[in-house]
Amino acid sequence: MSGKNPGMDLMTLNALAEPNRMHIVELLRDGPLTVGEIAERLGLRQPQASKHLKVLSDNGILEVKAEANRRIYKLRPEPFQALDSWVKSFRRIMEDRFDNLEDYLRELQNKEQSKDTLK
Repeated sequence: MSGKNPGMDLMTLNALAEPNRMHIVELLRDGPLTVGEIAERLGLRQPQASKHLKVLSDNGILEVKAEANRRIYKLRPEPFQALDSWVKSFRRIMEDRFDNLEDYLRELQNKEQSKDTLK
């Protein structure tokens, strides 16, 4: 992912690998929520939800804002931009490979046509 800190990207993937944390990220895609709202929507106890939110926050995936006695969680865009760039790098590689395959198949087809012409 980023050349500057590839370890951070691995930490992002590790944090997202746990199903409850992935569900939290999916929920927060629609906008910020409190820990109570997250726990309720996922059917988790609040301490469980808080534990997952801490992991996501510690890994830079979430940002937390204190508002009175509530903590509001929202997604940070940077980790997802890094993941998107990483995935796009594979897409370019695969497109290059398909282009090479297409060239090779065209070359084979031309050879076959040349043989047929010589007959």
